[in-house]
Amino acid sequence: MSQDTDNIYAKPHSSLQDFRFDDQVANVFPDMIKRSVPGYSHIIGVVGILAEQYAQPNSQLYDLGCSLGAATVSMRHRVHAPGVRIIAVDNSQAMLDRSADYLDAEDSPIPVETLCADITELTIERCSFAVLNFTLQFITPEQRLPTLKRLYDGMLPGGALVLSEKLSFEDRQQETLLMDHHHDFKRANGYSDLEISQKRQALERVLLPETATAHIERLQQAGFSQVSQWFQSFNFASFIAIK
Repeated sequence: MSQDTDNIYAKPHSSLQDFRFDDQVANVFPDMIKRSVPGYSHIIGVVGILAEQYAQPNSQLYDLGCSLGAATVSMRHRVHAPGVRIIAVDNSQAMLDRSADYLDAEDSPIPVETLCADITELTIERCSFAVLNFTLQFITPEQRLPTLKRLYDGMLPGGALVLSEKLSFEDRQQETLLMDHHHDFKRANGYSDLEISQKRQALERVLLPETATAHIERLQQAGFSQVSQWFQSFNFASFIAIK
């Protein structure tokens, strides 16, 4: 499996288009996510550990906004409950096509169904564990609560959701500090100031971050009885919510 280097924004763009998960992004996504999101590999590893704990026999696990299937692979490595299957969903066919390279290389008895669909309209059934890994931030704010409610309604009692997101902060000094540290992280991983600036511009209309408090309150409003933030690295965080 080739892993091309992300140089999408290495040269000046005369007209920056909104960021899209197209073929170009799919081809460099492993490099992009590793160099852009602090703590990503740790989150993926913990997803497998949590899936092992919460997966119930004869249930379904959902990787919602699965991209190339990293969370799906992590779950397949750890889950042993009988009769489970994973449904990996993304609205980018380019990402799903590329995910086959990773999922087909896995020797696992757990079946995976890949589905190109809009998760805001997806019917969730017999779910014991779900992952929204940096996905909700790309959904319009008014669709976020209905999407979480639909997920909650399709979840079995005792089921769990992992929600990972880029955060914003009410305190402007904190916002600036952590954003600057995130940019330092990207520079340390080889991105130039031009790349950082152009990608930020491409994302600003499609990635709409919120505060940790907003995420916790929305998860509670959706019906989850226990909600905790279990991870943060700079302005990236992950939450667990239990039904």
